[in-house]
Amino acid sequence: MLNKNIVKLAIPLAVGALALTGCSGDSGSGGDGAYKIAFQGPLSGDNVALGENMQNGIELAIEQANAKGDLDFKLEYVAADDQGLPDKATAAAQKVIDDESVVAVVGPAFSGPTNTSSPLYAEAGLVTVSPSATNPNLTDPKNGFKSFLRGVPNDSMQGAGMATYYAKKLQAKKVYLIDDKTDYGVGLASVAEKGLKDAGIEVVRKAVPQKTPDYSATAKDVVNSKADALIYAGYYQDLAPFAKKLKDAGYKGAGISGDGSNDAKFVELAGDASENWFLTCPCTDATVEAGTKKFAEDYQKKFNRAPGTYSAEAYDITNMIIEQVKGLKGDVQREALRDALAKASYKGLTKTFSFDENGEFKGTDVYLYQVKSGKIEYQGNINELVG
Repeated sequence: MLNKNIVKLAIPLAVGALALTGCSGDSGSGGDGAYKIAFQGPLSGDNVALGENMQNGIELAIEQANAKGDLDFKLEYVAADDQGLPDKATAAAQKVIDDESVVAVVGPAFSGPTNTSSPLYAEAGLVTVSPSATNPNLTDPKNGFKSFLRGVPNDSMQGAGMATYYAKKLQAKKVYLIDDKTDYGVGLASVAEKGLKDAGIEVVRKAVPQKTPDYSATAKDVVNSKADALIYAGYYQDLAPFAKKLKDAGYKGAGISGDGSNDAKFVELAGDASENWFLTCPCTDATVEAGTKKFAEDYQKKFNRAPGTYSAEAYDITNMIIEQVKGLKGDVQREALRDALAKASYKGLTKTFSFDENGEFKGTDVYLYQVKSGKIEYQGNINELVG
């Protein structure tokens, strides 16, 4: 695990660049011609692994872009740690906004912090492109989140994918559905619930808050309900102890969780209790797909670990931002970059990134993974798996 308290700047002479922060005027660049790309997400706290996955992808993209030597400017990375918590998001966003050299933000990573910080970014005209904030309501035009672009299919796709897999592949009859009371968990569970009921599957819905001290009672409820399948809409830090209690209680049915749990940390924390769990993600496995093999090799070389959930997507989004910065030819004002990105189409390693008039990602694909022999293994596109 990388030291999450260290921010690695992507260029030499970083001290000089930072000293000039705040004196950049309308151009968005520092006095040495540097533009900064920030990341807002969990770089400490319970779900740090998901944040580090994305941070690494961003840093790699910036490092490679600087190394090519064909830019008329330098790029720097700025970290804004919100711990994945809404009540930390305002300070994280304000830190980024106050640095006038920051021209774009990758993130926020989680839906709750996105909901909290997006009004601030909208007021500042600072674009945010999230690889992973999937709550469907974030792109509702009534919110006024004018600077938010989503770089991933939302939970309307992920929740529907869970329901489709249970209905058509596993032919489940009764599903116990749990959300963790976060914006992300509630949104994902609500979409899954609708899909399950539309398929004629009986649903038992329960809300269990994050950091519940003991999941024993909930695990017993699941077993006593005689449900043959379970959905947990939340993050790996809570799914892990819950999975252990489910195993202790004798639960034998299927279990599935979303992208918030799709990380090797889940397997590490849950141990044997993670075995056979299904995990969904609107993201591919960068170590498997042919288009991301070179990226995966470069990532492994730099960080001494394989890319994780949303590493490749964060890398792609960073490169999309860099491409649009180049296109503005030295006149990189925040609102101009926001407008350029909103209209752009960018073919990345993982997919083509483009957005509708509300900032919603135009793609729909969701992928399935399963824990087997202590490893998260890529299964493929859910729609293709169910035929």
